Amino acid sequence: MPINPAVAVGAELPGRDLSWDSTDVLLYHLALGAGPNELSYVYEGALRGVLPTFATVATTLRDTEPPTLTMPGIDIDLARVVHGRQELELHQPIPTKGRCAARSRIAAVYDKGSAAVIVTETSTELFTSRISIFVKGEGGFGGERGPTARVPVPDRAPDAVALSPTDARQALWYRLCGDRNPLHVDPAFAAHAGFPRPILHGLCTYGIVAKAAVDTLLDGDPDRMAGYQARFAGVVFPGETLRTEMWREDGRLVLRASVADRDDALALSDVSITLR
Repeated sequence: MPINPAVAVGAELPGRDLSWDSTDVLLYHLALGAGPNELSYVYEGALRGVLPTFATVATTLRDTEPPTLTMPGIDIDLARVVHGRQELELHQPIPTKGRCAARSRIAAVYDKGSAAVIVTETSTELFTSRISIFVKGEGGFGGERGPTARVPVPDRAPDAVALSPTDARQALWYRLCGDRNPLHVDPAFAAHAGFPRPILHGLCTYGIVAKAAVDTLLDGDPDRMAGYQARFAGVVFPGETLRTEMWREDGRLVLRASVADRDDALALSDVSITLR
């Protein structure tokens, strides 16, 4: 059995000692599309802060090999996997240069019928990251379906809308932050996974949308973000333009991101940002 929940749930994963400096931060901001007119993202002498979504690459910065999905009780084909959800809790702002220890575990395994969802959790003194991995064809083992985390958008016009063009080379830049999954660069691997061409990393879209919110509604101050969650609702191809709709709602931001080039096909849904 490729997934054995009795073995997997609660299993500790290898810990890591994380370290980064301004070069890593600048590369990450560039990989999200920050440009020459945004010195607060691309120039170490003008950095206003670190986008909190940097936490999603802090654990992979030194990786040079494609990821694997062999964990206790889990052995599955990477081509059958998509990133389902991402959640971040920011315990304190991420510094431009820092070190911290990361501990990881398999927090849950859910049975969605036609698929399984594996939730991994990584905790540090700066942040907690929860990744939900959607594995096609591995459900039906009789486990719990798991909770829902719906974040409906308000029934009114958005308070702000931002357009974020991506570059045809965006995935090539982003993979240098540590995610070497061939799905984002190799046409043959993408075809094997059912896509017409390589797709943009979901976490790149996640970061681009966070940057749009910071720039548009948070006065360019990334330290105002205390938490961020989203569901990956559809793919983005490098070169497409993201449209991010934003609402101020009950002390948080509610967002929805779509692909403007494809009749606003959903990219991220159930998106919320909690504020400091």
